[in-house]
Order: sequence, then C-alpha cells, then structure tokens
Amino acid sequence: MELQQMRYAVALAEERSFTRAAERCFVVQSALSHQIKALERELGVQLVARTSRRVELTAAGEAFVAAAREALQAADRAVVDAAAADGRVRGTLTIGVIPTVTAVDIPLVLANFYAAHPAVQVRLRSGGSEQFVSDIRAGHLDAAFLGLAESTPPHGVCVRELSRESLVAALPASHRLAHRKRLKLADLAAEAFVDFPGGSAGRAQGDLAFRAAGLHRDVAFEAMTTDLIIGLIRRGLAVGMLSAHVVPPDPDLVTVPLVDGPRRVEYLAWNEFNPSPAARALVGEVAEAQA
Repeated sequence: MELQQMRYAVALAEERSFTRAAERCFVVQSALSHQIKALERELGVQLVARTSRRVELTAAGEAFVAAAREALQAADRAVVDAAAADGRVRGTLTIGVIPTVTAVDIPLVLANFYAAHPAVQVRLRSGGSEQFVSDIRAGHLDAAFLGLAESTPPHGVCVRELSRESLVAALPASHRLAHRKRLKLADLAAEAFVDFPGGSAGRAQGDLAFRAAGLHRDVAFEAMTTDLIIGLIRRGLAVGMLSAHVVPPDPDLVTVPLVDGPRRVEYLAWNEFNPSPAARALVGEVAEAQA
C-alpha cells in the first residue's frame, strides 16, 4: 500500500466522482481507477460502490478513508517537522478568510509571510466563521480570520483578538434618518434590512442585538458579500448594519453610529493542539503586523 493510493481514495471519497478525483490528483481517470482497484485487491474488501452515474463509499471504504486521512496528515507532518528541525518552515498552510476582515491587511501579511517562508504553499478558503472554527478543530484548516458577535467568542481553538468595534447603520443618503447624528435600534425596527444569510456569524450579530433589545426586524434581503449588501443599500432597497471600515466613501451612502448596536470582534484562530510550524509562523506575522 502506498501513500499515493491513500490520497486517491481520500480524493474519491470527497469528490464522489472518479473524473473530479483524477483532476484533483493530476492523473488520468484510468490511472486513478486502476489504483483504487489495486488497493481493493490488496485489502480484500470493496471500498467503493460504483455505477455509471454514482460513486459511494462502502462501510469498509468509510473506515479506510478515515484512517487514511490520519495517516496522510501524519506523513505530511513528518516532512514538515523534519524541515522545521533544520530551521526551515515548509509544507502547506490553509487559511480561512471571511469577506469582512478589516483589522489587518491580509495581502500585506501574506506578502511578508511568503518573503520569510517561501517554501510554504498558502491556500486561502472563503466561508463563514462558524464553519471555519469547525474546520480548524477537525484539522481541515490551519488557521482562519473570524468575525463574531461580542457575546459569542469561538471555543475549542486558540485565538488572537485583532479588533473590537461597534457596527454602524448604513443608509441610503436619501433616507429619512440619514441626517441623524446617532440612532437606536428602535429607530430602525420598522425598516427593511439587508444582511448576511440566516444562521451565519455575520447575521447573528444583528439578530442577537435586536433580540436583546426586545425588538423584531424584517430582513427582506440576504446576501453573501458586503459589495452586494452595500449595492442594495445604495439603491434604496434596504438599510444595513456594517463595520464602518467596509462602507466606501460614496455620496449615495451614509453611516450613522448606533447607540445600542451590535459589537463585533475579529480574531485570528488556529488549532490549539500541536499547530504546524507554518501556522505558528503566521500567528507571529500577524502579531508583528499589529505591533
């Protein structure tokens, strides 16, 4: 049994397609299929149930892939640790990045990181804070930049707090409340809102604040990106609550401080159990950027 066969099996389990698994592993489909069959013969069990349209792991396949992931992680860590012992940092660094990071200049941090550690391959993933925390705990991410409500800090991971701020009301310049110097949540309760999708950390910040104030709000629009949220506000379709740092200077937009608005905390999070040398180097780079 070879490590490459394990990699093929893991790719097939995650892609559920011989074609996509082969593309991911940079081999032709016939070669990957041959190696999977050879692995099944060696183990004496069927790992994959196949039809012309469907690929699923058998019970034996599920058990094998779970152990194969651990074996591959251990093999990768052996290479990385050997290099680290020689004073070099190498390997892969997978980082989750939410779309609303404002506390650090991520391209600048990565430029400095790459200059110091050119042998590290950096992979960036987009998504939400809660999924990133789960992925770090499961070993699928090395680190992530998070944004969470002040009342819901992350658990089960190491964190460095990057910033803490109150969200502001973002309004069309023509809105009846745009001239106010400050607002309360009650002033906005009757407005149509645009916000991040329900269940996300970005959405929870506003939901928790309105619930704490004993108020209900109507989220008429849900969007995944701040650009789309701001575009809907600019068009007068809704109001929103955002970090002041993500709202661009625009004559069609106004930001107004909220007296009782939600507070948001940004973190850098990483695995608290035996983080890789690359992850430790990233934490150091972020700390230096904030110094």
